[in-house]
Amino acid sequence: MTVEEFEEFYAQAVARLTGQLYVMTGDLQEAQDVVQEAFVKAWVRRGRLERDGQPEAWIRTVAWRLAVSRWRFRRRSADAWGRGSGTPEHVAPPDPDHVVLVDALRELPAQQRRTLTLHYLCDLTVEQIAGETGLSTSTIKTHLVRGRAALAHRLEDPRMEEAPDV
Repeated sequence: MTVEEFEEFYAQAVARLTGQLYVMTGDLQEAQDVVQEAFVKAWVRRGRLERDGQPEAWIRTVAWRLAVSRWRFRRRSADAWGRGSGTPEHVAPPDPDHVVLVDALRELPAQQRRTLTLHYLCDLTVEQIAGETGLSTSTIKTHLVRGRAALAHRLEDPRMEEAPDV
C-alpha cells in the first residue's frame, strides 16, 4: 500500500471506523483516540495490510483491543484506589512558594522548562542533557541561561524592594 493509497484509505474509513467504535464503546472521545492509534499502528505495517486484504477489519480489531486495554487499565486503577486506606483526614494546602514556582515554570517555553528540569531536578550535566535531547551543548546552555533569567524575573518578590537610603 503506497502512501497515497493509505491516505485515501484513511480518508474513506476513519469516520466509519470511529462511528463503529463509538457504538462499541459508548464514548466518542475514546473511539476517536483508539481509531487514531490503530491507524498509527497500521501505517507501520501498511504493506502487510494490503496483502491480508482486510485493512479496515484489522484496524477495527486493533482499535477494539486498545479500547479494552484502556478500560482494563482504568478499572484496575480504580480498584487499586478503592483498596487504598481512603482519603486522609486532612490534606495540607500547597505551599504558596510552590504554587508560584509551578506557575512560573508553566509560562516558560517547553524546551526551557524541560532543560531546567533535567538540569536541576534530575541533576544531569549539560552534556548529558544534550545526549538525551539531541540538542547541542550550546543550545542547552542557552536554554538554561534564558530559563533562569525568565524564572528570576517571574519570581521576583515585590515585597523585597530596595529600602530607601536613610
